[in-house]
Amino acid sequence: MPYRRLPNTDNARLKALECALNKGDTASISDLAVSFHVINEAKTFLPFFKMARERYRQYFSEQVKANRKYQMQIKKARMYVSHFIQVLHFCVIRREMKTESLAFYHLSDSNLSVPNLMSENALMKWGVRVIEGETTRIRQGGTPIYNPTIAKVKVHFDIFKESYNNQKNYRSNTARALSELVALRDKADRIILEIWNQVESSYADLPPKERLKKCKEYGLIYYYRKNEIKE
Repeated sequence: MPYRRLPNTDNARLKALECALNKGDTASISDLAVSFHVINEAKTFLPFFKMARERYRQYFSEQVKANRKYQMQIKKARMYVSHFIQVLHFCVIRREMKTESLAFYHLSDSNLSVPNLMSENALMKWGVRVIEGETTRIRQGGTPIYNPTIAKVKVHFDIFKESYNNQKNYRSNTARALSELVALRDKADRIILEIWNQVESSYADLPPKERLKKCKEYGLIYYYRKNEIKE
């Protein structure tokens, strides 16, 4: 005999529930293979499940779409912060700026290399340090660095920072929607399992082929083993 397998995707779960409900709507009371209690539970549950799935898909789509633009903004902000630090180091090497001035930026003269800016958190940290450091140094009488100016760095860093916060919100919304959907998946699986158990029980006395046909009308999915396929 072939074996059944519960749906393992949201589309398959929706299809199984809709198939059972459609069959329940068209079957006569005497022919109904599922209890009214389970049918009503499925009817009440289905709109919530559809809504949760659509909400998750919408949030995920918005996150992916925003992330494409966000990655470009990260790249540009990283480039400007990195270039500014490089120019700052050149100024120290050429003795156009005192070594002690590096302290304004939380940098050390023992390592004149650009900090690792690959992570978003690192870029956020060093962007703030560079902007605050340059602002403080100029306020104390220092000569501004050009090419790039700190104003140009700040423009691209602020764009990145705004998108960074927006992206956190996108991720939070997506994670929350997924959590809600996962919880509903468990309930969907429980309802589908109850429907399928009742359907198989109702048709247990029928001949195998007729029983499979009747069960499939309610959305039950069966799989044949290799030896059964050959037969």
